[in-house]
Amino acid sequence: MAFGFVSGGLLFLCAVTCALLDFVNTLQQSSKLPQVPIVVECKTQSLFISVDIPSLGSEPRFEAVDATGAYPITESYGPQCGYTYSVQSLLSRAVLRASYFSCHTDNQNDEVFTFMFRVFIMDQSGKESFFNVSKTCSVPPFSPREVTCEENYMEVSVRTDLPCPTAGSIKEDFSAAYGVAQSSAIETWQVMLQQEGQQSAVMSTEDAATLGYFIMVTPGRLVFRTSFGQPYASVKMVNNVAVEVIQATVFFRQNWMVVMVDLVAACSLDEGSFDGYRLHWRTPAVMTPLVVGPSELRSEYIGMGVDGEVVDEQAATDRGYSVTVSDETVDSSIPYAAEGGIRKSFVMDNVYNELYMVQLTYQQTFVDQHGVVTKHNVVRQMATPPIPRPPFSVNQTTLEERVFQVYLGNIPFDVELVSVELNGQEISVLTAAQMGYSITRVSEGNNTFAYIIRVPFEDQFVVKQYISEGYFEYSLEIKWTLNIMPQMEAYYHYSSVSTFIIDALPPVFDSMCADNGISFMKDHQQYDYLWDIAIGSYTLNPQLASERGYILTNDSTTLILDVPLFTIGYIYEDITLQQFYGTFELLTKNAKTLEIEQTSSKRCLFQTTELLVCSTDGVMTVVSDITKAVPSADPARTTLLDTSCRPQETDEARVLFSFGLNTCGTRFQVDQQYVTYENEIIFHELYSTDTRPVITRDAAYRVTVRCIYPVRGIESLFVDRKFSADTPGIGQIKDPVKVPPQMLKPMQPQKQTAMKPSSQSAAARKPADYARVGQWTPPLDEYAQWSLGPNGGF
Repeated sequence: MAFGFVSGGLLFLCAVTCALLDFVNTLQQSSKLPQVPIVVECKTQSLFISVDIPSLGSEPRFEAVDATGAYPITESYGPQCGYTYSVQSLLSRAVLRASYFSCHTDNQNDEVFTFMFRVFIMDQSGKESFFNVSKTCSVPPFSPREVTCEENYMEVSVRTDLPCPTAGSIKEDFSAAYGVAQSSAIETWQVMLQQEGQQSAVMSTEDAATLGYFIMVTPGRLVFRTSFGQPYASVKMVNNVAVEVIQATVFFRQNWMVVMVDLVAACSLDEGSFDGYRLHWRTPAVMTPLVVGPSELRSEYIGMGVDGEVVDEQAATDRGYSVTVSDETVDSSIPYAAEGGIRKSFVMDNVYNELYMVQLTYQQTFVDQHGVVTKHNVVRQMATPPIPRPPFSVNQTTLEERVFQVYLGNIPFDVELVSVELNGQEISVLTAAQMGYSITRVSEGNNTFAYIIRVPFEDQFVVKQYISEGYFEYSLEIKWTLNIMPQMEAYYHYSSVSTFIIDALPPVFDSMCADNGISFMKDHQQYDYLWDIAIGSYTLNPQLASERGYILTNDSTTLILDVPLFTIGYIYEDITLQQFYGTFELLTKNAKTLEIEQTSSKRCLFQTTELLVCSTDGVMTVVSDITKAVPSADPARTTLLDTSCRPQETDEARVLFSFGLNTCGTRFQVDQQYVTYENEIIFHELYSTDTRPVITRDAAYRVTVRCIYPVRGIESLFVDRKFSADTPGIGQIKDPVKVPPQMLKPMQPQKQTAMKPSSQSAAARKPADYARVGQWTPPLDEYAQWSLGPNGGF
C-alpha cells in the first residue's frame, strides 16, 4: 500500500455516514421474538448470525435494514456489500456473516458498528413470518491495512492517514500508475485496474461497480471489495500455492493535488484437503503480491481458530490444532472431530456416514520496513467428504460351548443398537435381555464400539438342518437395527453365521392304537446310545417292562413296545360309560444330561367296561358293573357313603361315579408313607317314593373303592383342602359283599372321616418295592378280595 502526492499538502478523505440511532430504536421496539433458535455474535472480523431451519420449512432469507429501507441479501448482492450467506443443510441451519464494513451498517468512527437485519421464515403451509435482529459490536482498532479473504469475496481496507512512502519503496507498477493518474485524474473518484501483462483500465467507481468492484469510504478508511473470479483478477502460483490477486489503484484530483491509494488483495485458493485424520489448508508463508517495491514483509504472528475467532496457543494445543511453517508455505490443520468443528452423521444408501465441517479462521500479521502492519484474515469453510462407517461382523462361535457368538464392530459413539432379528424373528434389545440373550457393548477406542451377541445352538430361532447321517448344519441370520441418536435415523446390518457339527436327532417313535392298548415302534439308528427312553422318571429296560406288564421286543433293527391298557403310565380322560381316552407318553432323554429332548405321546379312544382312576388333582372316577353281584340290581339306585352323591351315568348294569377325594363321605387313612382314600358304592333293593334309600330287612350290597397315594407326592393335604399329587394314585376295587341285615343301620350323608387304623394297613401289607414296581394285589381280608384299578402304580 502506498500513497502518492503530486505536490505538498494532504487531502483529507472522509465519508459522511447516516445517523441510524433513532431508526434502530424504532425497529428494536417493533421486533418480533424469533420462533426458531438463533445465535448472534460479534466476531473479530465480522458479525455472525446462525438460524436453525424449521423442520419441513424453507430456507430463511435475510434483509439488511438501514434508514433508507430494507435490502434483500441475494447471491449477487452479498459479495458487493460484504455479506456471506450459506445454508448448511446437513445441520439444518443458515449462517450469515457480515463484514464490519458491510453496506447498511452504522459505523461510528470505525470502532462501534450497529447492524439491523430482518429474517424471514416460511413454514410448511407456505405462510411467511419475520423477526428483526439487531446487534451493536465494539471492536478494537484495525491494523493500517486489513486484507480479508471470505468465502465469496475479497476485501481490503486501508487507513487514510498513513505517511507518504519514500521514493525507494514505491514499486514499479505503482510508479507507472502515477503517470496515468496524473494525466487522467478529474474531479471525481476513479479506479485503475491492473493485470499483469495487460493494459491498465481506468474507469469511474460507478463503472467499476458494474464490473463487480466496490469502493466505499468510512470515517477513517478506504474499503475495496470484490468477489472471486472477476475480470482483471489473476491467479498466480506462489510457492506452489494458487493465489488470486486483484490490483486496484484509486485516485482523485483536487485542484493541485492528486491522491493515489494502492489497493491489492491476495487470497490463497487452496480448498483444503483431508488425509483421513486431519483437515489441512495451505497458504504461502509470505504473500508476495502484498509486498511494496523491493521491501520485504516480515511475518510476525500466525494464529488459527474456528468460527471467526483465533484461539490462544494453549487452547490450540488442547484441541490438537497445528500450524506448520516452512520456508515456502504455512500448513494449518485440524484433527477430525476436534472441538470447534461440527460433526454430522447420517444414513445414505443404508450406510452410516459422517461428515466433519469446520470454519477455519486464519490470521497472519506482516510488518514492512516502515513498521506498517498488514493483517491478513482468512475464513475458509472446510469439510471432509462423507466418511462411511460400515459395521463389520466377526464370527466368534465356539463349538465346544455350542453357542453362536457374533461380534459387530465399528459402531460410532452416537449409534445405538435397538433390535436384532434372529432368522426373521425381530426382538428389541430390552426384550432379548429379558429372554436371556446375552448382548453386550464394548469399547473399541477412537469413539467406536462393538456389540457382541450370544445365541445357543439349541435356541428356538436357530435353524438346524440335516445334512447326512449324524451331520447337521446350524445357521443363524442376524439383522441388526441401529439408530443414530438423537435423530433416530435407522440403518441395518446383516450377519450370517453357520457351523457344521456331528450331531444326531432324538429317535422318533411311530405309534398305533389297538383294542387293548397302544403300540410304539422305532428303527434303530447309529446314535441311539446318545439317548435313554423313559416312562416318567423310570428308564425303559426289560426289567421295568416285565414288572409293569409291558411287552418289549428289541431285535437288531427295531424296538417295539406294546403297552396294555391299565398298566402303569396311562392318563385317562373324558371317561363315560361308553368310552374314554387313554394317553401314554415316552420320553427321550439326553443320556449325559438327562434333559428331556423329545416326547412321543399317543392318545387313543377305548371302550369302557370297568375301571377305577385316581387322578393327580384328587378326583376318583369309577365304573363298576353291580349286576355281577346282584343280577337284578338297579344301577340308578346307588349312592356313595354320602347318599346325596348319585351316579353321573348309569345303564342296565353299570354305574359311573366321579367325585373329589375330599367329598361324598370319603374316608382317609394316613401312615408314614401312604394316604389311602376309601368310599363305597351302596345299592339297595327297595326305595321310598322320594327316591331316598330306605333300610329294610332285605340285605344291602356294597362295593368298596380306594385310591392310595404316597405322602411325599401330595401337596397341601389337610391345610387348605386343595389336593395335588405328583403322580396318579393306585386304584383298588373290593369285590361286592352282602351285608347281614343285623349290621345295617340307617344311612345318613357323611362328612369325610379318618379310617381307624387296622393292625395291618394297606401300606404295611404291600411289598417294599411297591412304589417302584407298581404291581401289588393285597391279600384277602375278612370280607373279600381286593383287585387293582387301572392306575395301579406310582
